[in-house]
Amino acid sequence: MRPLTEEETKVLFTKLSDYIGRSIERLINRSDERHCFRLVKDRVYYVSESVMKASLSIPRDSLLSLGTCFGKFTKTGKFRLHITALEYIAQYAKFKVWVKPNAEMTFLYGNNVVKAGLARITESTPQYAGVVVYSMNDIPLGFGVAAHSTDHCKDLDPMGNVVLHQADIGEYLRVEDDII
Repeated sequence: MRPLTEEETKVLFTKLSDYIGRSIERLINRSDERHCFRLVKDRVYYVSESVMKASLSIPRDSLLSLGTCFGKFTKTGKFRLHITALEYIAQYAKFKVWVKPNAEMTFLYGNNVVKAGLARITESTPQYAGVVVYSMNDIPLGFGVAAHSTDHCKDLDPMGNVVLHQADIGEYLRVEDDII
């Protein structure tokens, strides 16, 4: 377990800012306790400072995980967000998309959101912005990238992609071996 380097922090914060904007500061300086990001075997964990200090007594090779896994760094140095970060991303999301009940299962199977399944979308969502996908009951289902801006979605055909899938809560079942 080690702190992120300056380059790793920059890559992580750039990816998070696509979804939550400047709310990254609220993730770290929370009202209950300060939190930080730590790297364990190419995976980035979001952990409270008290838990992080307590984990220092555990040998490095024995430590499997700690806190919440936000994602991992690929071998090329890019950062990939995991579905385990959804709880925190959904709290501070800038852009949101709500899907109809009949489109929920399609999204949870790993498919993109098409216009026919779109119920609502945050106004002025730009193209390629990070969005959090919600059910009509305001339950976060996953996240992705807006394929088109809000204005362009109105003119889209019913089978046109609105959100490009990146992660969903169905991954807990589909890829449970790779999550941790």
